[in-house]
Amino acid sequence: MSDDKMLQEERDGAAVVLTLDNPARRNALALPMRLALIEALERNDTDPSVRAIVLAGAGGHFSSGGDITAMDAADFAAGRERFRLNHRLVRLMVKSAKPIIAAVEGWCAGGAVGLALCCDTIVAAAEARFVLSFGKIGLIPDYGVLHSLPLRIGQGRARQMMLYGEPVAAAQALEIGLVDQMVPPGTALGAALDRARLFAGTAPLPVGLTKQYLAAGLDAALDWERDMQAAMFLTADHAEGKAAFLGKRPPAFTGK
Repeated sequence: MSDDKMLQEERDGAAVVLTLDNPARRNALALPMRLALIEALERNDTDPSVRAIVLAGAGGHFSSGGDITAMDAADFAAGRERFRLNHRLVRLMVKSAKPIIAAVEGWCAGGAVGLALCCDTIVAAAEARFVLSFGKIGLIPDYGVLHSLPLRIGQGRARQMMLYGEPVAAAQALEIGLVDQMVPPGTALGAALDRARLFAGTAPLPVGLTKQYLAAGLDAALDWERDMQAAMFLTADHAEGKAAFLGKRPPAFTGK
């Protein structure tokens, strides 16, 4: 893939490695990156020679999440349209016939946690950190997090992550089931590839059907998320949260 698409693609036997590649922005999920990721996922999902996909980040971090500088919408309809693309990406990952393994180094924040949760396995380096700080910019969790996080760690622990927005270290993430494997720093990609290679000897049809069954409930959750987040984009609190983040100051929310 070309650098302007912010995504690199490599083949490793029956596995494909997709690397989010904009380290200057900690691999923020900019539009060109999301479009490139969708194209790569669609293409590899229909390639019978591909048995597994690994998703990683360049430059020592998985991703800082959504591109806050681009978070705006002129009206409710425009806000809903923004999520058509994001939800296409989420559905592709969750419903893909290929198992997807996340290799997480460094920070995994906001929408990037959603991407990691769309994967079937999460391998995290010992220094990795996961954080859902949507509330600090006046938004609800998106990228399907409201659906996928409680399924992974239970509603009680999911509430703590989503409502307080405090970072979760890799060791704690392993303990609560947010990640499946913790490895030494700098080795997450290698460990993820080790898992991906196991699928070369696994029948692909049962894998795809299992993923299809486990995706139940996702569409309804994404429909609700789309409408609520589109409304949140138009609030004064979101405008204040965004301004405070960019201005590196505490926000002053009013509940409007």
